[in-house]
Amino acid sequence: MEELQEQKNQSIGQDGESEIVAESASFVHSELPPDGSGPPKVDSKVEVLHEKVTKQIIKEGHGQKPSKYSTCFLHYSAWTESTQHKFEDTWHEQRPLEMVLGKEKKEMTGLGIGVSSMKSGERALLHVGWELGYGKEGNFSFPNVPPMADILYEVELIGFDETKEGKTRSDMTVEERIGAADRRKMDGNALFKDEKLEAAMQQYEMAIAYMGDDFMFQLFDKYRDMALAVKNPCHLNMAACLIKLKRFEEAIAQCSIVLVEDENNAKALFRRGKARAELGQTDAAREDFLKARKFAPEDKAISKELRMLAEHDKAIYQKQKELYKGLFGPRPEPKPKQTNWLILIWQWLVSLFYRVFRSDRHKAD
Repeated sequence: MEELQEQKNQSIGQDGESEIVAESASFVHSELPPDGSGPPKVDSKVEVLHEKVTKQIIKEGHGQKPSKYSTCFLHYSAWTESTQHKFEDTWHEQRPLEMVLGKEKKEMTGLGIGVSSMKSGERALLHVGWELGYGKEGNFSFPNVPPMADILYEVELIGFDETKEGKTRSDMTVEERIGAADRRKMDGNALFKDEKLEAAMQQYEMAIAYMGDDFMFQLFDKYRDMALAVKNPCHLNMAACLIKLKRFEEAIAQCSIVLVEDENNAKALFRRGKARAELGQTDAAREDFLKARKFAPEDKAISKELRMLAEHDKAIYQKQKELYKGLFGPRPEPKPKQTNWLILIWQWLVSLFYRVFRSDRHKAD
């Protein structure tokens, strides 16, 4: 409750520095691999981990390796080696896999051997023989893997928790899951204060992983409120990190998740407005700022952003005005006609000749 009160008192323009302390854990923020249909081409040294498992490092990690019964969080893509058919991709699904080493599913035995050799943040290409994969018969449901198929995995170990009993999220009570998520959030806040944005984002991502949609769907009343009090700040602090890293589309997505639960959340509206303004979506940004001001009328950061938008619009109007002026210009004034004296003299002579001619003719008559 104290933390919630601090959040209410904190200026929306600040980046969530108030929710904070730290607990050691090994984590890094995961980024999507380069988009490609097949497994990556890797030139690094082949390391033999097992008779049926080899590894090539794509990106070095740091720190210690997980031990048996560690709860590991990882992203991976999987292909059958013979056909290069991708049958699984957790990056695309945006849901990291949770694996307790030593308790993994039988078809993931080879993957578990590879993960146990990795450090936090490490990305590697694993070659797993069919004996430690989906076996002699394969799998004809989901995922669809043919019989005796060797597998290629691109794996990134996001991080791990050392737990003696190897307890998974599904085995935790509601209070344990919320408590574990809150510790991850506090670790993220400490890293955010130190400007370690990528590491902070990873902690927030892990906190959110403890409170997935399936878990939140089961919660009601005070337990749902308790979970949202941890989950929503994680999304908002991730948005703050993403704005600093100029990843504005992702920041908008994080804020929108919060606004689905709490459409009047001033901090979510403010940060989404900032991201939209950076992308040039000025009308949508103004709408977010104006709505945020309804719920935080005294906040100076909101007023500042609205002034900046007004100045931006004024500058755009002046540029357009100058552009149109240059294209069309003022209407030209009609030029005065110049007097042609030769024509005037000629007309005077003709007129004089005509009068003389008429006078002579009149006398003759």
